[in-house]
Amino acid sequence: MDRHSLPIVTHSPQPSAAVDYRSQSRPFHRSAPVRPPQGAPNILLIMIDDVGFGAASAFGGPCRTPTAERLADDGLKYTRFHTTALCSPTRAATLTGRNHHSVGMGVISEMAGAAPGYNGTRPASAATVARILQGNGYATGAFGKMHQTPAWEITPAGPFDRWPCREGFDKFYGFLGAESDQFSPVLYEDFTVVEPPRSPEEGYHLSEDLVDRALAWIEGVDAIDSDKPWFCYLPFGACHAPLQIPEEYLDKYRGEFDHGWDRQREITLERQKRLGVVPDETVLARGPPACRTGNRWTKNNAGLPRG
Repeated sequence: MDRHSLPIVTHSPQPSAAVDYRSQSRPFHRSAPVRPPQGAPNILLIMIDDVGFGAASAFGGPCRTPTAERLADDGLKYTRFHTTALCSPTRAATLTGRNHHSVGMGVISEMAGAAPGYNGTRPASAATVARILQGNGYATGAFGKMHQTPAWEITPAGPFDRWPCREGFDKFYGFLGAESDQFSPVLYEDFTVVEPPRSPEEGYHLSEDLVDRALAWIEGVDAIDSDKPWFCYLPFGACHAPLQIPEEYLDKYRGEFDHGWDRQREITLERQKRLGVVPDETVLARGPPACRTGNRWTKNNAGLPRG
């Protein structure tokens, strides 16, 4: 089987049909679906917006991420991942494995223009990893923030060529733009706008809904075809604006950051050195001159650097 081009064409010679079935010398066979190579793994790709290298506890940060810690302890931690510092470009680069300008995403899709590299339109010559895996027999699903579909194509009339389900995903549940209300989001299922399953008063939050949907999809794939590997892309809307956090999460951290921004940077760096994710000789970068007072950053009422 040649996997160097998609779609994969399987060559299974079929005999000519006889006039009478009793004269049929060789049986007909249904074409077998394309299957991945033996031992192909399941893949879960999680993306979170606007989270710094020193945010998660798995990398020394103050935000407790026990599941990420367990995964890191049993696997690998990478310390040289490069982002593009913007949503659409980072997503485009991640999903295609290419420089974001080469797939038209030099800027977020809402700010796209006509200039090459900034037109917000991924060329057909650059397939997503979902399309490649789908063409090799994977089940593929995306749940969350896509931010890849050109804004002018997000209409009931389409065109739908750059919607998730035409970009290699069998299933999509989430939102298409840069951000969405975390308690009352505008959600799409495949190509259709759908209502959230619960109201904010009933405890709805988008992050939990996305996880529930992803789990249900994975369980469905495994129940029907346990030998079929899956690729699940889970790009949360959380951590990007609007920052809407359930009260129970706020309560867990209440008072933990009273020591301020500057001290937290020092604490995080100390932890990162102990974990070995940065060299022992690493020093904190100073803020821009306009943000500094002596060796400290000036702060606003939210405890964040001005500027």
